Amino acid sequence: MKKLWLTLIFLICVFSLSAQVENDTIDARYREDHIYVSLSYNLLNNKPDSERSSLFSGGFSLGYIYDMPINERRNVGIGVGFGYAYNSYSSSFLLDIEEERNLYETSRFKTQLVEIPIEFRWRTSTASDYSFWRIYGGVKISYLFHSKSIFMFEDETIELKNISELEKFQYGLILSAGYGSWNVFIYYGLNPLFNNVIVDNKKLNLKDFSLGLKFYIL
Repeated sequence: MKKLWLTLIFLICVFSLSAQVENDTIDARYREDHIYVSLSYNLLNNKPDSERSSLFSGGFSLGYIYDMPINERRNVGIGVGFGYAYNSYSSSFLLDIEEERNLYETSRFKTQLVEIPIEFRWRTSTASDYSFWRIYGGVKISYLFHSKSIFMFEDETIELKNISELEKFQYGLILSAGYGSWNVFIYYGLNPLFNNVIVDNKKLNLKDFSLGLKFYIL
């Protein structure tokens, strides 16, 4: 009987050590990589005085973030991602479009971009805890690869694609925070959306400001 108990104790110790090693191995490899999806409400900062649009402006993005923990507990890290973004903006200001040499009242312009978010990440997660608090902040760099604008004036409608006045490279500050998959986020654009556009005899200095929900999945 004594030998049996010693054998059981020995086996328990072996399995405990094995489990601990396995858990340590998992912890050492643990990262918070995620596919993300976001839905946003888009606002425009520095709007001209003639702006009076009340239509909804929204956006959507989808991408992947690679997580690189920088501390032993692995709850602090750097995230670098790559994704796609679609944004729609409604407006009623007059644009002096160089190609047309006329003034048109625009109702909406739409953009498609590839984006690279770079985040400093803090969370309360562990390798086995999938519901946790997080705060991620950083910068986002985007490249505009397609745009479409619809201009309307009286009974005339003109649709333009890839107008040169839209800034190709865009960048701004990002911040997201939440619990589990549900997170709120904001984006504050640092550079203007348009180049060399005159509205109300002033250079247009529109900047993007977006807020919405971001979901981290998988």
